[in-house]
Amino acid sequence: MHVVVIGAGAIGSYVGAALAQSGHDVTFLARPAQCEALRVHGLKYDTANGQQSVSVKVVSQAQDLRLADFVLVCVKSADTDQAGRDLIPALQPSTVIFSLQNGVENVQSLETVIHRPVVPVAVYIAVSMLAAGHVVHHGGNRLVMGEADTTETSANNAALFAQAGFAVTVSSQIMTVLWEKLMVNCAYNGLSALSQMPYARMMQTDGVQDVMVTLVQECQAVACALGIPSSPDFMTNLLTIASAMPEQMSSTAQDLRRGKPTEIEALNGYIVRKGRELGVVTPANQVILVLTRLAEQSHCLAR
Repeated sequence: MHVVVIGAGAIGSYVGAALAQSGHDVTFLARPAQCEALRVHGLKYDTANGQQSVSVKVVSQAQDLRLADFVLVCVKSADTDQAGRDLIPALQPSTVIFSLQNGVENVQSLETVIHRPVVPVAVYIAVSMLAAGHVVHHGGNRLVMGEADTTETSANNAALFAQAGFAVTVSSQIMTVLWEKLMVNCAYNGLSALSQMPYARMMQTDGVQDVMVTLVQECQAVACALGIPSSPDFMTNLLTIASAMPEQMSSTAQDLRRGKPTEIEALNGYIVRKGRELGVVTPANQVILVLTRLAEQSHCLAR
């Protein structure tokens, strides 16, 4: 199968590498610097089993894409509309498009641009970029995807990733899944970014757990106003993530460290905006949003 991956960041690189390693023909649409690294050195990925490298095709211009069987959108939320325009040359009637992105608005944004259904995928994989074309896997291999129009198509979609070694679940409640992933991001990402601490060390600081609970309670209030339920054990599970991935730094923390724009607007920012629309107060999320905006500016100025 020909798989096109839009975005060669940490998630796109790791999932694309696994698909290529399992025998699929993988093409990345990536920025010029990433293209150069991938062409010269291949895609390197570090796991608990050591470092491996796989050859992949790469283009920097959307018009150079070939028709694809599957397209994976793995860009930051702010780049979603452009990604939708970029993937159009790869589409044929049978192409399946997946969104492997943080946030809850990306699928609708993509569908508005391409006028095609998009399958949402919640990603539970801890990875980071060591350099362009070099991704490091820290833990986790779970994907939860939405249902397709038929049971057979859903099974085929899941098989694409399962055959590459991922633990895949197809959920009939994908919006609840995406919202719970959003709430995890709202609880961990900003605090990890502002402190520049890995999860376990961050959680050792007095008061952090209380702040995280408050952030999530605000998120749950917004979700409830939208008619989206949370699992009864969600809060308990939330607080175990740090022990499961003690050395993990959030993607927001990694972006800040590199002087890159973060996804805070699609995370805590979304909660604040939606809360205002619905008349739900979200002061803790507002504080995380504003402090992260300030940190973005100071990190960019420092560079």
